Parts: sequence; C-alpha cells; structure tokens
Amino acid sequence: MKTLLIVHHSLTGGTRQMAEAAARGAAAESAVATRLLNASAATPEDVLAADGYVFASPENLAAMSGMLKDFFDRSYYACLDRINGRPYGMLVCTGSDGENAARQIARIATGWRLKAVAPPLIVRTHAQTPESILAPKRIGAEDLARCTELGATLAAGLAMGVF
Repeated sequence: MKTLLIVHHSLTGGTRQMAEAAARGAAAESAVATRLLNASAATPEDVLAADGYVFASPENLAAMSGMLKDFFDRSYYACLDRINGRPYGMLVCTGSDGENAARQIARIATGWRLKAVAPPLIVRTHAQTPESILAPKRIGAEDLARCTELGATLAAGLAMGVF
C-alpha cells in the first residue's frame, strides 16, 4: 500500500481546513493510506515512509509558517537523496498573495528532488487588518473542493503508479 503524507501548520484554522479537505480527497482511494500530521509532530521517518506529499502552510509575513520551516529544518538532511522523484503538492492559505510561501516550499522540494504534480494551490482570504489576520478562518466550499481534488489526484496517481 502507498502512503500520502500531508504535513500542515495552521494558527487560525484556514490551512488546517485545506489540509483536512486534501486528506478527505485522498481517503477516497482505498489503495493509499493517508497520514495527516501537524508540522510539529512530523518527523524525517514520516517523510521517508511516505510515497507522496502535500505540504500546507499559511503565508506569514510573506513566508511559509515558522512551524513548517521547522519541520523542513528537522527533516531536510535526513531525507536528502532518499526521496528523489516522489510526487508532491502544496496548499497555501494567505491574506493577499501566497506566492513567496509557495516559492519557499518549492525550493525545498526541488532540493529534495521531488516532483510537483500540480501548481501551488493558494487560497486568499483577503484578511488585511490585524484583527482579521488573527481571526479564525472559514475556507469556502469552492476552495475546499479544490483542496479535495488535489488530495484525490495525488492518491489516484500513487495508486495507479503514475507518480
């Protein structure tokens, strides 16, 4: 059985909702086990045991979250040259842009020699004030459907041996 690892961090709940939607989409594929882990709990062993990945982060101050960066810091060298060619996708929840967080994740994935199977999925909440940025997020059904589709696509590709 193949395994899809979804590593996420979320302070206000938006990224968590997106990661959970991707996990629901992946769960429809019975030949793939889906593991949804908070970045603080994910280990290099989890990365090595998986066949594909979804990395999910909010964009904080034009960067991926510190917790997702911490996960990469703890895992990068232990996994380097041991996961080459495996597929990945990414989810970014942001107030306005999201491109820099996506770029940072993609650079790390490139160093790991992973294969992107979809463009970054960026959900913009339009939160622009300190109050709205820190408020709990509610991701809309259309955006959650896109996250579900990404999870389903990765799982189906793993199951069919396409990735």
